[in-house]
Amino acid sequence: MTFRTINPPGATIPGISQATVVETGKLLLLSGHVPLRADGSVAGPGLEIQLEQVFSNLEATLIAAGSSFGNVARLTIYVRDFKPELLPVIRSVRDRFVNTAHPPASSLIGVAALFHPDVLVEIDAIATIPG
Repeated sequence: MTFRTINPPGATIPGISQATVVETGKLLLLSGHVPLRADGSVAGPGLEIQLEQVFSNLEATLIAAGSSFGNVARLTIYVRDFKPELLPVIRSVRDRFVNTAHPPASSLIGVAALFHPDVLVEIDAIATIPG
């Protein structure tokens, strides 16, 4: 593993790490990825389908860079019109891609709008490329 997760004692948010220390490898900064299919159309409808597309797009970028979801140190998830009842769907899809034994440091941010009116989610990430 190219990084180490940090979780101090006490109350924490389940399913994320409070911090991540990059110990080896090169740093990889991923732009915000959106639910666009290869043909440029927006995946959907619905948050779950869009999340699956975004995570698949992120995975393709990670692989192209010589990395993988096992090397993701941080995720920031932006959800249009976020409501707490959406959290189980978000976590369900995310957990199919990330290392749940050592989850990345994460933020979930509700936003009023994204770049396209049909887009419900955008995700950016920080990862490492193993040395």
